[in-house]
Amino acid sequence: MNKQQFLSSADIEVHTLEFWIEQQWLIPDQTTAEMSFSDTDVARAHLIRDLKGDLGVNDEGVDVILHLVDQLHGLRRAFEQLHEDLRRPAG
Repeated sequence: MNKQQFLSSADIEVHTLEFWIEQQWLIPDQTTAEMSFSDTDVARAHLIRDLKGDLGVNDEGVDVILHLVDQLHGLRRAFEQLHEDLRRPAG
């Protein structure tokens, strides 16, 4: 989705998006001349918005939480790959 669609889906303002990109909390795909966002980016934006708004987490806390979430997802992918490899017959 393009930047305008993302802003609408994430329910955030342009300056907020720019700050989150600067902080590398969101890293849009920039293979074309304009930014492209995924549904995962929207979910991440909702998480950031909830952390900062509803839960009152400061910027440093958001950094830590997002880092931990990224590690958790990486471990989950590694576990799924290991599980798939173990189920495959040797040969």
